[in-house]
Amino acid sequence: MILASKRIQRVAFSPVRKVRDRAKELEAAGRSIIHFEIGEPDFDTPEEIVASAKRAMDDKLTHYGPNRGTIELRREICKKLREENGLTYNPETDILLTAGAAEGILDAILAYIDEGDEVIVFTPAYMNYRNMLNLVGAKTVEIPLSEENNFQINPKELEDRITDKTKMLIINDPQNPSGTVYDPCVLEQIAKIAVKHDLLVLSDEIYERIIYDGVVHTSIATFPGMKERTIVINGFSKAYAMTGWRVGYVATEEQLLLPILKLHQYNTTCLPVFVQRSLSEQMNSTACKKAIDNMVSEFSHRRKLICDGIRQTKGLSMPEPRGAFYAFVNVRGLGVDGAEFAEALLEEVGVAVVPGIAFGEAFSGYVRLSYAASANEIAEGLMRIRTFVNKMSLA
Repeated sequence: MILASKRIQRVAFSPVRKVRDRAKELEAAGRSIIHFEIGEPDFDTPEEIVASAKRAMDDKLTHYGPNRGTIELRREICKKLREENGLTYNPETDILLTAGAAEGILDAILAYIDEGDEVIVFTPAYMNYRNMLNLVGAKTVEIPLSEENNFQINPKELEDRITDKTKMLIINDPQNPSGTVYDPCVLEQIAKIAVKHDLLVLSDEIYERIIYDGVVHTSIATFPGMKERTIVINGFSKAYAMTGWRVGYVATEEQLLLPILKLHQYNTTCLPVFVQRSLSEQMNSTACKKAIDNMVSEFSHRRKLICDGIRQTKGLSMPEPRGAFYAFVNVRGLGVDGAEFAEALLEEVGVAVVPGIAFGEAFSGYVRLSYAASANEIAEGLMRIRTFVNKMSLA
């Protein structure tokens, strides 16, 4: 029998895709399914980007492009980072286009983390971090965050967990799955700790344009001493509703970028040039910025529907998300764990959610709901959840 490598045996299949696959099986069998499991905006890519991509294909821009990405798009990304995030990078040396933010995360971990290194991950957290760290044989040091503290980081607890083997901190801000946006005062303390202990920081900022209630996102790379030790990961999948286009980017100083570029050359080579042309022409346009604002406004409305519906359901609780499009729901009041709740919810009433344990060992009592679904689907899904919970209470 031919076995897979030991490194890949340490990696689990995506729990989100597992739920998605089962939901699709039930749907194919004729069941009505409400999809709260997948983190994908249900909006169309802005039509200006689509039209520009079509023109670029007509112009025969279908061949290899530069490994780093086209200079035109790198310049536009630098413009965005400077104007919106207060970060100044050199488009010639400091930006790398990747096949989605997921490639950027993987390349950064492969480039910098060795077997036996320790990497601190604040949980609940995107499951890719733990699995990519497993791939390289690193130790994931999970620091569970508290719902009572709105899933904000405790800097003292962070410093207590640092050892001589700690090499990297992973920050996801806004956070998937809780929707937390980290307080700038907390980030400033974390930055001082990172500088003190000479740590690398991977800052996943893919949701940074999807924020609510006047909250301002602050990149940890803006604090003193942080730009030279921070690898910023971002992309176009979420804010531009471009999940299928697979365009992400890494922004960091040249000396940090070069090892990541080396991996990208052998992994992806380059992104489609016609896609890059469309984004270089449109990403900072007034029309695209308006499309993002309209989408975020609609997400804000859906967030209220989710928050109100969950809080009105006996046995369920959740903090109010300030960013992204997820609700992290505590189901412990029902006397079940999240995996049991999620499985029964899907099988019995056709609502697909993700068990909280997928985001950290300490969160078996939670499930994640994505409100990247229409208001009508959200209303129907909440009604089914309420019916399911009421039936549990009567059992």
